[in-house]
Amino acid sequence: MREVNENASATADQRATAEAIERGGIGLTVSDLLARVTGAAEAAVGSAERPATPEAMAAPLPRQPTAPGAQPRDLDELAAAIATVAGRYVPAGQLAPDADFFDAGGTSVSAVELVSALEDELGVAVDLDEVFADARPVALARHRLPGTAAPIAVPETPVPAVLPAVVRPAPAAAPSDAAARPEDLSQILADLALADRLPFVASPEPLPPSRILLTGATGFLGSHMLLDLLRHSDAHVYCLVRASDEEAALARLGEALKSYALPWSSEVRRRVTVLPGDIRRPHLGLSDEVWNTLTHELDSVVSVAAAVDFLRGYQSLRTSNVLGALTLAELAATGRPKPLHHISSIAVFNEVGIPSMGEDDPLAHIDRLIAGYDQTKWAAEVALRRARDHGLIVTAMRPGGIGGHTRTGAYNAQDLSSGLISAFGRFRTVPAFRYLNAAPVDWVSRVAVSVVCEPDAWGFDYNLTGAPNTLDDVVRDMAFGGMHVRVQDWDEWRVDALARLEADPIPELTFLSRVLQSPTALKLCEATLKGPAAVADRTDALVEALGLPPAVRYDARAQLKTFERLAGDGLARLPHKDDHPYLWFTETTRGGVGPVDGSPDSPCSMSLTLSIASMHQLVTDRRVDVRGEVTCPALHPEPLTVARGDIWIRPEEGIPQRHGLRHRLLRYRLELTDADGGRWWLEGHKYARARRDVWRQTRALTVELGREGEPASLAGEVVVPADTYVRDQIDGIKVDPRLTGQEKRAAKLTWLAWFGLEMGRGLVGPFARAAADLLDLRRTQTPTEQHR
Repeated sequence: MREVNENASATADQRATAEAIERGGIGLTVSDLLARVTGAAEAAVGSAERPATPEAMAAPLPRQPTAPGAQPRDLDELAAAIATVAGRYVPAGQLAPDADFFDAGGTSVSAVELVSALEDELGVAVDLDEVFADARPVALARHRLPGTAAPIAVPETPVPAVLPAVVRPAPAAAPSDAAARPEDLSQILADLALADRLPFVASPEPLPPSRILLTGATGFLGSHMLLDLLRHSDAHVYCLVRASDEEAALARLGEALKSYALPWSSEVRRRVTVLPGDIRRPHLGLSDEVWNTLTHELDSVVSVAAAVDFLRGYQSLRTSNVLGALTLAELAATGRPKPLHHISSIAVFNEVGIPSMGEDDPLAHIDRLIAGYDQTKWAAEVALRRARDHGLIVTAMRPGGIGGHTRTGAYNAQDLSSGLISAFGRFRTVPAFRYLNAAPVDWVSRVAVSVVCEPDAWGFDYNLTGAPNTLDDVVRDMAFGGMHVRVQDWDEWRVDALARLEADPIPELTFLSRVLQSPTALKLCEATLKGPAAVADRTDALVEALGLPPAVRYDARAQLKTFERLAGDGLARLPHKDDHPYLWFTETTRGGVGPVDGSPDSPCSMSLTLSIASMHQLVTDRRVDVRGEVTCPALHPEPLTVARGDIWIRPEEGIPQRHGLRHRLLRYRLELTDADGGRWWLEGHKYARARRDVWRQTRALTVELGREGEPASLAGEVVVPADTYVRDQIDGIKVDPRLTGQEKRAAKLTWLAWFGLEMGRGLVGPFARAAADLLDLRRTQTPTEQHR
């Protein structure tokens, strides 16, 4: 199954890439990028004596002196003042001038408060996007003081003359309405060169791992991968958890697993060793002793941890997403050779207008990636591809949107896909898009763990994006779910969604509101919604070879449990009985009632309309909504209106009554009212019995009626006339007129198939029980039978 990796093999490809750089056909050339690095030569000289230690690799690049004529004292004072104010908004209560506000625990909400406080207290006007782009006080101070721009240091290891063949060629004259910040491009170039400091390493033994280091186990995907590693391998897993000590790390891991409906048992704890550490620190924040032990004992390194924030810039995210990945590469390359399995992202293709997203396709132009998250995932994957040239086995796995679990419904509240799905369901509108490349977390996790445990799968790139959803797929799924949605242009949808969120704020969707207001994050959304379908040929072949569940579309059925949890948490809105009906039909019954235990000689009839708000209502509640009138002179001289009505289908799920010879098919519960506000109730039941009159059983309804708060005063039976049943309840089915003709036919067939199956199961139950009793040849009665 192992293939030749074409991207890393051919010298001819590298020569072609070098020629493309010289021709300028690869976007920004190396010369272009270096020209944007202010004082690059001085920075290189200043760092030439620094040893290439692992700590130096992971540490932030050193600051260089400011340009001549600048006033460093004013810069330092302003940075210190900003840091003092910012310190009030982080958990530690203080912030160093060169520390990142978000890495220190700041949030998007506190960033807004920080911007206001800086203007009020220091008279410093800072744009919120500046904070998200680079949240270090010293960087904010530089933007306020002219002439204080600090150069980016270029590592002492020379930048190779030839970049790896990972950058997508593009026409030289292709216009771009947006571009990455020059200082970010300079920093990316410097960070890529850090991979060249990694040691050369031999190939690891091609055996399933028995000792695995996993980062990101407290996150959404990482927590599911931890449980899948334990379920589908015999490995012992070392989990790197950000915490002050082992006890706190263990507690944090347990809380994370439980929050995602995952088990946290003694067996799980037995096979897990928790290591308090931090991917943002040299040697992962571990002691030298622990680090050295891991380098020699581990069989595999699995990198899942990342800072996922679509508002922050490259400078703010690089420590976690780029330097952290390189530190894990250093761990994999040191001591015993180990493969590195890196969770990347389909975001490495997030260039607006990119033609294809195959597993071996060139990545986006780095200068066309605007969002910091996209840039860091691109930089990490490209840097790790360079590490392959040192012999390191690196596997890159790229999920798209990671949806909720298909069985538990667990979801990531801060995932952009969850936010968009929530907005679609709540506002009943969707923006026009090409594809949604999303898959449920249980499928993504299972496939990723299979890659980790299968040596023949190591060292390649995989798109874990599942089967893409088209716009038509999403609209049809929501329509079948009783949520008819309107399609809008992207800009129109964004403005409308923001207006709705402002008029009726939803705390759980605050992050989505900020994304929709950020020019940087909007580029990410635009690229995501307008991009092509991701192609995953290698992943599909692996799934088939290993006998795993194939990728299927993350449709309404797969999303059902997640959507219910989203609704329960206030992130979505399920269809309600007050909504416009999705499907409805009429039912007419006639019969007689009389005093309880008396003769039913008083006429009684019902003219009802039965409806459902969505198929979700049937699957979850097994309930049909009812409205209409009940005419019963013995109860009230005038017809009574159904104020609220419900019908439950097979309410006991087939639990037998009266020694198993009668099953309840339907239960009616109607709240009735007259013109003066008087209130009555009606309770009705359809039963299945082991008799030959099956057709009548499906139409006959035993009823009881009475005043509200009082016991039944009337009882009897009403029946659906045989000549109206097919006319009203089959031929007379009406469907939401906003659906297409094809969708209406599908809706009718879905309802009839579901209802017919349920009624069939209910009717056959008593006969099966009767047959079992007839075939019971026991000579003695059971204690239960003796006491019947």
